[in-house]
Amino acid sequence: MLGSLSLLAATPFAFRSFSPSSNNNRSLSSGTNHQIAKQLATESGRGSQKLLRRHVFPVYRRVSYGSPISAVMIDDSSTITTSEENTQNIGILDIDSALRPFKDHFQYRIKKFVDQKNLFENYEGGLEEFAKGYLRFGFNREEDGIVYREWAPAAQEAQVVGDFNGWDGSNHKMEKNEFGVWSIKIPDSEGNPAIPHNSRVKFRFKHGDGVWVDRIPAWIKYAIVDLTRFGAPYDGVHWDPPPSERYEFKYPRPPKPKVPRIYEAHVGMSSSEPRINSYREFADDVLPRIQANNYNTVQLMAVMEHSYYASFGYHVTNFFSVSSRSGTPEDLKYLIDKAHSLGLRVLMDVVHSHASNNVTDGLNGFDVGQSSQESYFHTGERGYHKLWDSRLFNYGNWEVLRFLLSNLRWWLEEFKFDGFRFDGVTSMLYHHHGINMPFTGDYNEYFSEATDVDAVVYLMLANSLINNILPDATVIAEDVSGMPGLGRPVSEGGIGFDYRLAMAIPDKWIDYLKNKNDEEWSMMDLSCSLTNRRYTEKCISYAESHDQSIVGDKTIAFFLMDKEMYSGMSCLTDASPTIDRGIALHKMIHFITMALGGEGYLNFMGNEFGHPEWIDFPREGNGWSYEKCRRQWTLVDTDHLRYKFMNAFDRAMNALDDKFSFLSSTKQIVSCTDEENKVIVFERGDLVFVFNFHPENTYDGYKVGCDLPGKYRVALDSDAWEFGGHGRVGHDVDHFTSPEGIPGVPETNFNNRPNSFKVLSPARTCVVYYKVDESVEETNGINVISVSETLEMDASKQKNAEESAILILPRLIMEIKKIHKKLMTVTPPVSMRNCKKMEQSRKVLKNQQLLC
Repeated sequence: MLGSLSLLAATPFAFRSFSPSSNNNRSLSSGTNHQIAKQLATESGRGSQKLLRRHVFPVYRRVSYGSPISAVMIDDSSTITTSEENTQNIGILDIDSALRPFKDHFQYRIKKFVDQKNLFENYEGGLEEFAKGYLRFGFNREEDGIVYREWAPAAQEAQVVGDFNGWDGSNHKMEKNEFGVWSIKIPDSEGNPAIPHNSRVKFRFKHGDGVWVDRIPAWIKYAIVDLTRFGAPYDGVHWDPPPSERYEFKYPRPPKPKVPRIYEAHVGMSSSEPRINSYREFADDVLPRIQANNYNTVQLMAVMEHSYYASFGYHVTNFFSVSSRSGTPEDLKYLIDKAHSLGLRVLMDVVHSHASNNVTDGLNGFDVGQSSQESYFHTGERGYHKLWDSRLFNYGNWEVLRFLLSNLRWWLEEFKFDGFRFDGVTSMLYHHHGINMPFTGDYNEYFSEATDVDAVVYLMLANSLINNILPDATVIAEDVSGMPGLGRPVSEGGIGFDYRLAMAIPDKWIDYLKNKNDEEWSMMDLSCSLTNRRYTEKCISYAESHDQSIVGDKTIAFFLMDKEMYSGMSCLTDASPTIDRGIALHKMIHFITMALGGEGYLNFMGNEFGHPEWIDFPREGNGWSYEKCRRQWTLVDTDHLRYKFMNAFDRAMNALDDKFSFLSSTKQIVSCTDEENKVIVFERGDLVFVFNFHPENTYDGYKVGCDLPGKYRVALDSDAWEFGGHGRVGHDVDHFTSPEGIPGVPETNFNNRPNSFKVLSPARTCVVYYKVDESVEETNGINVISVSETLEMDASKQKNAEESAILILPRLIMEIKKIHKKLMTVTPPVSMRNCKKMEQSRKVLKNQQLLC
C-alpha cells in the first residue's frame, strides 16, 4: 500500500545475497524508544543496562468477572524484573557487526518484548491465551444464552440493540466493570437464541456529552449494508449459523513450499464482467487458473470489511468481518478449502497499520474524545495519518494488543489462512510513518527517536504468536525502508518476518520504461537493483503489483505497448515492432525479476498475461463504473490473441522453478553485466541465465561463464514459438564446457567462473541452460526413460506435462531423432518395438504443439 504513496524506497546494500562473501558487508544504524530515547542516548556511555534495570514499567492487573478476560493499564510503581540473559545474547549483532553500535536499542526493545510476554503469562495465561479474545468479546454462546462484551471505557451508559428487540435497548442495558468493559447476558427464549443468526445488531452508548450513538460492535463477525440506499451505513450482523449451514473444512493445509510463488488477487474485481465477483465464483473460476500457471500461494486482498470499495481494502472498518460484497464467512471458507484442495496456500493481506476514519461503521466510532489509554488510537496528530486520512493504533495499550493479536488468531483458526502479508509496515515502524523520508540505508535512519518501539514490539509479539499457532505459516512485511532485522527471527533480536517485499524493484522498472530508451538501459544498474537486499533476510520480488495498476498509472504491458494493445494483439496479422518489443520485454522483465530479485516471487492478478489499461474502482469521478474494475480473462482465453504467449511463459517460469528449485538456492552469482552488448549472465542454483536486452544485436557464439563442467542444454527459451518468439535458438544443441584458467584461482578464470560454453543469444531474449546429468543417460545414447514416462502418464499428469511443455519438447525431439538413428542398425524385433515408441512419441509431440 505504501508503494502508492510514492515513498522513496531504499534497502541497505550491505548484504547483497549474490555475494555473501563480499567485503562490502557494511551499513549503519542507531536507536531507542520514543519516550526515553534521549535519555538512552545521553546515558549510553554509562551503559543502557543500568538505565533499563531502573526503568519503571507499568503493571497490568487481572480482571475477574467469571474468568480473566481483560486487563487495562493502571498506575503502579512496581518494577518488573526480567532475565537479562534475553538482552545479552542478540544473534542479529553477530550476523551484522555494523549493528553493534546500536546494541542499546536492541536490548531495550527485546526487554520490552520479554516484559510484555511475562505480563501475558502472569495475568492472562500466556500469549496464545491472550489472543483468544474473540471467544470472550463480541457475541458468544455461553450456557443458556448469548453473552455480549465490549470494551468502551468512555461510554457513560450502554445497550445492545437490533432486529431482535426492535432496536429498543431499554430492556437490554449493559453493565460496566471497573476496567471499561460492558457486558450483558441475553437468555435463550424457549430454547432458541434470543438473537437469531444473521440478524442485525449494534452497540448503543451515551458518551460524555450526553449524546446516544449507535456503533457496529468492534468484534462483530459480519457486517452488511443496504445496497439499495445510497450512502447507507453498515449494520453489524450476529453470525452464528446452525450446524447444517456451517461450512466444514474438508482438506488439510498444503505443506509449506520451499519458495512462495504468490498470486496476488482481489476477489471483488476478479470477474470478467463489470461487477463485484463472489468468493465462490473466484474459487470455482479463478483458482484453477492460478493452479494451472504453477503458482503455489494465493494472496487475497480486501478480505477484512471496508465500507469504501475504492480503498482497495486498506481502510478497514470491521476487523473480524469478511467483506460482505463477495459473500458470507462460509463462502470465504469454501474458497480457502478449495484452494487447499488444489495444493494452493492462502495468505491474507492484513491491515494493522491503521484503521478507517469512518465513525458510523468503523472502529473510530468508539473514539469520543477520551484519553489514549481508553481508546484504540493515539490522540491528536499522533493518532492520525495525514496522507491516508485514517486513524493510527496505540500499540502500547493492553486492549489494543488483545484486539489485534486476537484478530490474527481468528483468521488463522476460523478461516484456515496459511499466513499474512502485513500492509503498511513502514508506517508502523516510525513516528514519521515514512512520509517524505528518503531512506538511504544509513542505519541511523532505522534506530533513533523516530522508531516506534511500541509498534516494533507489537510486530514481534504478532510474529511469535503466528509461529506458535502455525509453525508453517508464511508472514511477509510490506516495508519500503529496508529496516535491518525485519526478516530475522525474534529469538535473534529481529522482528520475525519470513520475507519482506522488494518494493524498490517495480519502481526501477517504471523508471526505465518512463524515462530511458532501450539503448540507455544499464545492465549493472539493473543487476544491482535486483540483488540489492540484505544477506540472510529473504525478499519477495515482483515486477508489478496492484500498486502499479491503479488509476493514474499503467501496467508494464500497457507501458510497453500502450494503444497498440487495442489493435495489434491478433495473431492473424504480423506483429508490429511495438508489439514484438513489448511482448519480448514483458517476458524478460518479469523473468529476470523472478530469477534474480529475491527468494520468492509475486504477480498481481492478470499481469501474467499482460492485462492492458489500469484499475479504476467505481467512484463519482467515473460515474460509478465497474468497467476498469475487472479482469478480462477472455483476452487470454482467445486463441488468436497474443496474450496467450505471455501467459504461457509465466506458466513456464513457475514450472522451471518446480523442476529445478532455483529460487530456493543460495547460490546466486552474477558473472557478466555487459554494458556494450546489453547482456546479463548469472547463475541461480546450477542453472545459467542469459539475458540479451539489446534491441537489435544477436550474438552467435557468445561466451558465458559457469561453475560446473559438462554438457548444457536449453531449459527455457523466451524466443520459442509457443511464447510468441521467433524460434531462433535450437533446443537440440548440446553445449559443452571448456575449462578456464587455473582451477581455484578466480582471477585466471573467465568472468571469475572456472568453466565456459558458447551460446546463440538473439536480441531481446532470455535463455536458461541446465547441466545434463549424463549418468542417467542410457548406453548407446538412447534415453527412452523420459519418453516412456510421458507415454504412461495418466490424464492429470499428462495435463501437467502439457503445461510445462517447453521443458519437455526439446528433449522429446532429441530422443525421437536418436531412436530413428538407432532403427537403422538394430534387429527387426527391436526395430518394431522402437517404431511403436516413435509413433507414440510423435503423437505426444503433436498434442503438445497444439496446446502451444
